[in-house]
Amino acid sequence: MKFFGFKGGVHPPENKIQTENQAVEILAAPKMVFIPLLQHIGVPLTPCVEIGERVLKGQIIADSEAFLSVPVHASVSGTVKKIENLPFPLMGNVQTIVIENDEQEEWTTLEKLPEWKNSTKEELLKVIRSKGIVGLGGAAFPTHVKLNPPADVKIEVLLLNGAECEPYLNSDNRVMIEEPSKVIEGIKIMKHILNVDSAVIGIEDNKPEAIEAMRKACQGTNIEVMPLKTMYPQGGEKSLIKAILNKEVPSGKLPSAVGVVVNNTTTAAAIYDAIVNGLPLIDKVVTVTGKGIEQPKNLKAVIGTPISMLLENCGYKEEVVEKIVMGGPMMGMAQLTLEVPVIKGTSGLLALTKQETNYCKPKACIGCGKCVDACPMSLEPIMYARLAEFSQWEEMAKYHLMDCIECGSCAYICPANRPLTEAIKIGKAKLRTMKK
Repeated sequence: MKFFGFKGGVHPPENKIQTENQAVEILAAPKMVFIPLLQHIGVPLTPCVEIGERVLKGQIIADSEAFLSVPVHASVSGTVKKIENLPFPLMGNVQTIVIENDEQEEWTTLEKLPEWKNSTKEELLKVIRSKGIVGLGGAAFPTHVKLNPPADVKIEVLLLNGAECEPYLNSDNRVMIEEPSKVIEGIKIMKHILNVDSAVIGIEDNKPEAIEAMRKACQGTNIEVMPLKTMYPQGGEKSLIKAILNKEVPSGKLPSAVGVVVNNTTTAAAIYDAIVNGLPLIDKVVTVTGKGIEQPKNLKAVIGTPISMLLENCGYKEEVVEKIVMGGPMMGMAQLTLEVPVIKGTSGLLALTKQETNYCKPKACIGCGKCVDACPMSLEPIMYARLAEFSQWEEMAKYHLMDCIECGSCAYICPANRPLTEAIKIGKAKLRTMKK
């Protein structure tokens, strides 16, 4: 298969060498876990347990009847101590269930479908939803919804995103290296659900070990591994589709509009565990790195573990740290407190020094157009910044603002250090408020 590439993009320092060869270590569960009730794109959940109630590991503790939602589960066995609004790593405070770990590791009864080939699409989707599976590439979109496109939409290709293009991060990389058979079996389940023959795994060429591991695991299947020239943000759905299939998703449309469904490789492994082993999504591999860390690692932590515990396990050097970021440096979120928990979408924790954050005061735009050249969505970031300065939110929409994936390429490449991504995020928030 030919590599087509995609328009724009940037190539920031990769900083993956610190953890790319570090095997995943299992972090012991904490005495208290903090499980937020909004870990997916969609509506918040409603608790289905009460304070004082004993819960079992893997038990559903909050759910919703809304279409765009998935439940959350107890990541330990123990007693519900609190249900209250607590700091959330992505936005303000969110209702959170606090469970005191009794360290008994007592599991609930697990529904599983080991003979999944004999199961219907509806049966498989029901289990995937009940296990709380969401996209683990960052967006946290409910997977059962993505795998169930409208009946009049014909899906021709399943793309697996193994690009992990964000600097520093290696969680997907390590899953592909250490558990390739789970990834492949998960892909087979998705192919069965979507009724497609073609599946392609896109992996950037700075991950040769993962490419080799996945190629070996693909032997005897019709699943193809496609090495990709390393470029950020190749992991974006539309960029990946253009790079591998040379198809462009129309403005405002989903990948299904061009006959494609995109899922993350770690999501595929989670689907396998959910269907075959009956395991809900209650833990996550997290890359912990940055110059504020003595021993960078890839840790598997249960959902609800305070990030302070992961940092301490890796030798957190508080005195030199300027900023803690959850996720990668391009699209991650800076944290105001270390007492926020690991959630389903947590792929990395970066303890960054002043040297790494490298803040520079913004200057006047020089009209160089580098932000336009770097934009993978063919947008005009400088126009958004100019309109935001004068609160022209509706005008921003006319320039296809909602097509922006907020990758940060424009802000990264800007020689005047303009806060372009910040202007875009504010503009989107204003437009959403105006529509309500």
